[in-house]
Amino acid sequence: MQNHAKKKMPVYMLLYTQVKNDIISGAYPYGSRLPSKRTMAEKSGVSVISVEHAYELLCDEGYADARERSGYFVIYKTDDFFSGHDESGEELTASAETHTVKSDFPFSVLAKTMRRVLLDHGEKILTKSPNRGCPELRSAISHYLARSCGIEARPEQIIIGSGAEYLYGLAVQLLGSDRIYAIEDPSYEKIRRVYVAHGVRCDMLKMGRDGIRTSELERTSATVLHITPFCSFPSGITAGASKRAEYIKWAVMRNGFIIEDNYDSELTVSKKNVDTVFSMSDSGNVIYLNTFSRTVAPSMRVGYMVLPESLLDTFEHKLGFYSCTVPVFEQYVLAELIKNGSFERHINKVRRARRRSGKNGP
Repeated sequence: MQNHAKKKMPVYMLLYTQVKNDIISGAYPYGSRLPSKRTMAEKSGVSVISVEHAYELLCDEGYADARERSGYFVIYKTDDFFSGHDESGEELTASAETHTVKSDFPFSVLAKTMRRVLLDHGEKILTKSPNRGCPELRSAISHYLARSCGIEARPEQIIIGSGAEYLYGLAVQLLGSDRIYAIEDPSYEKIRRVYVAHGVRCDMLKMGRDGIRTSELERTSATVLHITPFCSFPSGITAGASKRAEYIKWAVMRNGFIIEDNYDSELTVSKKNVDTVFSMSDSGNVIYLNTFSRTVAPSMRVGYMVLPESLLDTFEHKLGFYSCTVPVFEQYVLAELIKNGSFERHINKVRRARRRSGKNGP
């Protein structure tokens, strides 16, 4: 599947992936200047425009930085993680925007899809859902994540639930309430409140300009880290590639876990989705969460949790008896929206509109 996807990948994406891997491996170390666009084009046998698109993505992701009249320089680094370097102590100001969202998903498309589901599935919509969610929806999400986010996850790794708050509770029951959970400060208040309601002790970690401050990661004795790396609410901060790699290293050093809450990430203004912490980690210590409340409708209380392979047996033993909390009808509708392309067409339309307006963030 990966080789097939690679053949279909645009030239600029292939170049982006190649240069990104070279940066991560150290072939282009921190602070070094990337080859000029013309030099890279000649070296790679592609157009200058393709190189420019690839370099723009590297800047969006936090691997490189464009400097006027100087070129592109590598800003990704791993050698100084937890070395005492830290961000400025300046106070962060919260965004004035609220967390309330209004969907602009086309109602006509949603209504048409609902009618199609009723015709195709009939009385099946009245049956009880399998405990982890309907195979149709889990399979559709699995394929969507592979092509859009670089997340390779089998349908068996995907758990369907009624929104993010419900899934936070499942995560606590899976990992244990006797741990300390670290949360971004500031962050969406309901995250902390749900954890506290489940008997968890929370440690609030101050944010810097690029994510949680290194000194705060060093200070805390937590072994679970809840992050919203794409666009933390209410600060609007997006963690760059270096910070996301730092989170992964933190979890490995603590023998802990990361809960990656990727709310709103599909609506980035970038031409590709930001690399997830789940896809960057090969340690099996990241749980990925997302919902459809922002991308389809606030009333669509459907979310999903992607478990690493290492937690599947534990989940089945501890929580496998839980019934799925999402009606079968809604699951079939979402599966159809993903399979017929309506979901991604809507996302791409919103992203193009955001790029034109210069809006970046929720």
